[in-house]
Amino acid sequence: MTALARFARTARSARALIFPCLFALAAAAPLTGVAGPVLDRVKASGTVRVCIWPDYYGITFRDPRNQQLSGIDIELSAQFAQDLQARLEYVDSSFVTLIDDVKSGRCDVAMFAVGMLPQRMEQLRFTRPYLRSDIYGVTTKANRVVRQWVDIDKPGVLVGVQAGTFMEPVMGAALKQARMVVVRPPATRERELEAGRIDVFMTDYPYSRRLLDNADWAELIAPPAPFHVLPYAYAVKPGDDEWFAALDAFVHRIQRDGRLEGAAQRNRLSSLVVR
Repeated sequence: MTALARFARTARSARALIFPCLFALAAAAPLTGVAGPVLDRVKASGTVRVCIWPDYYGITFRDPRNQQLSGIDIELSAQFAQDLQARLEYVDSSFVTLIDDVKSGRCDVAMFAVGMLPQRMEQLRFTRPYLRSDIYGVTTKANRVVRQWVDIDKPGVLVGVQAGTFMEPVMGAALKQARMVVVRPPATRERELEAGRIDVFMTDYPYSRRLLDNADWAELIAPPAPFHVLPYAYAVKPGDDEWFAALDAFVHRIQRDGRLEGAAQRNRLSSLVVR
């Protein structure tokens, strides 16, 4: 059994214990600092500011050809603003700058399928999860080094991960023989893969669809069993219970009234929905 396979088996055994603890931490951890009456400000200004990562295909994606935004969280953030009877203002963010953007007040909430990592949960407050995804590999159809999941953690293999994503710490711990390559902007995982500077890159299911939908050279490599399934939620600055309650109640409503399911279907993400 490879080190990667052993890690996957250990992760599966631990998830039943870890994830409930993470959710309890999100709900019960002492909230330090004062975020201020965000809901009052939103009502007074009539504007809600939403952080997005505009390169997140299927979630919050800005088409470079026409600058139009699409994705499940573009639809759902519009629904949230409508429920608040407020105008919607998007603020470009990323997983690298997420914590600073939210805590500094650049936006009122991050709505771009933010993975509930322990280190993020120490800094931000998360709603109940609404999506979840495992980790997948993306390679080229012509690649002869990585053809299946078991090929990833082998000597000489270069495994790309996007800086700031949850793949970075997970793969850093999982890989024992392959070498991890952290890809930072302006470089992209796709260009590094096409150029042959990496053999495979790791991503979640929504982002993998960007290549599968647009690049005929891309090949998806799925784990043979659940590897590291992570829940996604919305994140706010700690300290404002009223604002957090409004956002968490919104997630609960869309899970019950069909809006989440409808947005997921339109963006082909139904299999990721937490119901």
